[in-house]
Amino acid sequence: MPTKRFPVNKPRFNAIFAAIMLTLSASAWPQTDAYKDPKLSFEQRAADLVSRMTLEEKVSQMQNAAPAIPRLGIPAYDWWNEGLHGVARAGQATVFPQAIGLAATFDTTLMHQVATTISDEARAKYNDFERRGMHARYEGLTFWSPNINIFRDPRWGRGQETYGEDPFLTSRMGVAFVRGMQGDDPKYRKLDATAKHYAVHSGPESERHRFDVHPSERDLYETYLPAFQALVQEGKVDAVMGAYNRVDGESASASPRLLQDILRKQWGFDGYTVSDCDAVEDIYKNHKIVQSAEQAAALALKSGMDLNCGTTYAALTQAVHDGLVSESDIDHALKPLMMARFRLGMFDPPQLVPWSRLPYAVNQSPQHDELARRAADESMVLLKNNGVLPLSPNLHRIAVIGPTADDVAPLLGNYHGTPKAPVTILQGIRDAAPNAQVIYVHGADLVEGIHGSGAASPAESYRQALDAAQKADVVIFAGGLTADLEGEEMKVHYPGFAGGDRTDLRLPATQEKLLESLQATGKPVVLVLTTGSALAIDWAKQHLPAILLAWYPGQRGGTAVADALFGRTDPAGRLPVTFYKADEKLPPFNDYRMEGRTYRYFKGETLYPFGYGLSYTRFAYSDLQLDRTKVAPGDHIKITLKVKNTGERAGDEVVQLYLKPLHAVHARVNEALRGFQRMPLQPGEEQTVSFDISPATDLKYYDDVHHAYAVDPGSYRVQIGASSADIRLAQDFVVGQ
Repeated sequence: MPTKRFPVNKPRFNAIFAAIMLTLSASAWPQTDAYKDPKLSFEQRAADLVSRMTLEEKVSQMQNAAPAIPRLGIPAYDWWNEGLHGVARAGQATVFPQAIGLAATFDTTLMHQVATTISDEARAKYNDFERRGMHARYEGLTFWSPNINIFRDPRWGRGQETYGEDPFLTSRMGVAFVRGMQGDDPKYRKLDATAKHYAVHSGPESERHRFDVHPSERDLYETYLPAFQALVQEGKVDAVMGAYNRVDGESASASPRLLQDILRKQWGFDGYTVSDCDAVEDIYKNHKIVQSAEQAAALALKSGMDLNCGTTYAALTQAVHDGLVSESDIDHALKPLMMARFRLGMFDPPQLVPWSRLPYAVNQSPQHDELARRAADESMVLLKNNGVLPLSPNLHRIAVIGPTADDVAPLLGNYHGTPKAPVTILQGIRDAAPNAQVIYVHGADLVEGIHGSGAASPAESYRQALDAAQKADVVIFAGGLTADLEGEEMKVHYPGFAGGDRTDLRLPATQEKLLESLQATGKPVVLVLTTGSALAIDWAKQHLPAILLAWYPGQRGGTAVADALFGRTDPAGRLPVTFYKADEKLPPFNDYRMEGRTYRYFKGETLYPFGYGLSYTRFAYSDLQLDRTKVAPGDHIKITLKVKNTGERAGDEVVQLYLKPLHAVHARVNEALRGFQRMPLQPGEEQTVSFDISPATDLKYYDDVHHAYAVDPGSYRVQIGASSADIRLAQDFVVGQ
């Protein structure tokens, strides 16, 4: 009897067979969980890991102090780390000049080198922490720097953390910093940088948890947002931190417009967002937008805030149960957080992550110390010099007087690490003048209410200072401010200072009184200022022969001050902020309109203008050339000029390009920085400088009617000079339709 055959559906049979074999294979040979597989993409691994968590576990990972989840092999991790001008609050680390001083270098190449060094030390520290099983705050890889808020008002105590008042300078320095921090490996991040505080944030410190800012659309898009956009689109910054304040009624840490419409939809941001610390709590406790922690957490989450610095997101579990958010909302926010940890190499074997081989020995290395000195050298701004500087190496007796001369605090600013061997201003001067008798007297209190440790009584110290001055060939007065007076939401109330901000731009009266008495002795008095912000030093400008601005210059600040004073370097830093006169009536501090603020909008006469700084040599500008004088908005103009050192000393010149509208249809800034280049030149050396500008980028304004950037046709002027007020060359061009 013949065998009966039945038709076979081969595709279906093959699929069933493959499924059976896969099941048998899986049961016989256990497979690696997808999130543990380095060959898969970070997106796939993050999605797989999140899918394995319970709701409570997910919520726990969305707060800065994220606990371990042992069953999944997830170690504890704290997202909070600081690296503004060196690894901060994590023991010994190289301390570079405060951010405002780095901005004064006008040197993006140096900025990149500084950030690369910071990230080297951060990775080395992290590797050491990992070996010791340490996972606490300030021991991680996600750094909440840089601060790219615009320093719109000199009264703001945190302005020292910024790159100054200009959006273009802030963008260029910020992008360089982010690239240095995050590294250039094609797969793994070295660190995560964080652009903060998004957005429209710059004091007053005492009101930041309650304040509601109502910027015009023009100010928002032309001043407050450009640096954030540059760091997102050019720097590829991995994180953005929200601000405490409200913007047009919405918490900046729970604003659909800021966090979704602008950040993600308009700019294409694909990283993660983090709130400022306890900013989500502010939503219901201080801003009173909602009534409970659950509502605040739900609002922030659904508005686009992924990570909560603080503990308010612990309420998300109950918020899910209450129907305020869904678990899919939780997943959507958690995936980029876990992806960031994967991209940092936290779950992969160390041999796969190039940065894991950085040894702890790189921390505070001699090379890093030398870079700190170079950065401090480049940050020094010579505000005045009638010929007394540079000081002669043959001086016999030098009187060093003042409250910031023999103290480490004036070197550091805020958000700093611990330098191994800091050099104070006094020590720097002694090292530079070993054959001179250097006499030090404290002389005056920093401000009324802060008496110097170990100093004589104010009256006796004052008398000693005058006596030392009478016997000296030259007097160096080191004064100004420290981060004990200006900073972040401080419990400080001294004459001229409140809560971290300033109520008076003048030098503290204790110091001014002594300065005037020292000048009256007839001896040459050189003023060295430490500060993080502009000072109204009208009297000093009028009466003293020389003024050197040192900022908060970092661990080698004393060496850099002496380098400049004795001419071992050419002080070529430039002001990233405007210095106003003491009697200038500024707009109210809590008014965020840009009108009347910064060199771009200020109409009055300044004490020292934006971009200003002197040199020990001279520079001549010549042969300005534009490759075209009529241009369409989308075209480019190549600009060239020559700069020559016509003096007898080597020095750096910072060539600055400003664009000025001549007949703009719409209201425009006075002028705007759109290019700069720092260049070292030997005596007699001449170099060609090139810039490239495009109206679409460099002349755009925000059209608040059509809600888009636009370019006015008309006449504009290219201005090239040594500051915003020292224009050496100019040429006009026309933008057509």
